[in-house]
Amino acid sequence: MDNRNADYLLSSVIRRNLESCILGKKTEIERLLTALLAGGHVLIEDVPGTGKTQLVKALAKTIGGQFRRIQCNPDLLPTDITGVAIYHPKTENFIFRPGPVMANLLLVDEINRATTKTQSALLEAMEERHVTVDGDSHELPTPFTLVATQNPIEFDGTYTLPEAQLDRFMMKISLGYPDAATERQMILSPNSTSPAELLTAVADIDQIRSMMDTVRRVHVDEAVADYLIRLVRGTREHSGVQLGASPRAAISLTAAAKANAFLQGRDYTIPDDIKLLASPVLAHRIMLHTESRLNGLTAEDVIELVIRETNVPVRMER
Repeated sequence: MDNRNADYLLSSVIRRNLESCILGKKTEIERLLTALLAGGHVLIEDVPGTGKTQLVKALAKTIGGQFRRIQCNPDLLPTDITGVAIYHPKTENFIFRPGPVMANLLLVDEINRATTKTQSALLEAMEERHVTVDGDSHELPTPFTLVATQNPIEFDGTYTLPEAQLDRFMMKISLGYPDAATERQMILSPNSTSPAELLTAVADIDQIRSMMDTVRRVHVDEAVADYLIRLVRGTREHSGVQLGASPRAAISLTAAAKANAFLQGRDYTIPDDIKLLASPVLAHRIMLHTESRLNGLTAEDVIELVIRETNVPVRMER
């Protein structure tokens, strides 16, 4: 068995392990795993109690990675995230005490409760994969994935995420409420309070790195790349859009499409990979005109329209 097949089989084991803990959320689990393998970060926006934290903890247990959690509040300081250099009189030098950002999987809970100054401390980590403390750079572990959560219905004591930070999240997803059958199963389960604690690791970080290398080698045909570019540019040209998807968004969508192709057992991307992930990757990066929002237009509507209006490449048989 070659490495690609072994990596694909392992990804299936990871998904089954997560689905045994997080019930009825197969699509959301795939999205989170897609972002992990593509080297991206995820913003989960949903109401309290839908399992956001449980999903991230379950993923950390499943991959055997180092997990850290930051509970955001207005008193949180940037050094509480990045770490601090402490002076030791005996050695007469500064020693770096790493913060929780030094982890494979970092959960930033209720990110919109942190001040903008504290949120900005995450920008360097998310983009550059290192943090700078007192002029010295410290590399983050590989892989490093940040998963942030926020509550969409609370406004007191919250701060809006700046566009520059939103653009650094590969995906924005929502778990939503479970269906009646799943909720009944959760209630009757004897371990319904903390199901993630019962999981065991089915992979290790070296295997995750191998899977990420396999994802990077997934082929993107020029026709598929052109299709992706036309979709991204379409968000910028829509009359209701003030700020369309950035070039970083196009790169993120490419990486996510490659990861999705891998999870489907392919070593090449197809237009369906792009269409499937266009909304979770692009929607949170699009800013609409005020008039468009008042008329009920959403970023998801724009992406749906652009997909319908963009011709899908078709391979001609010889």
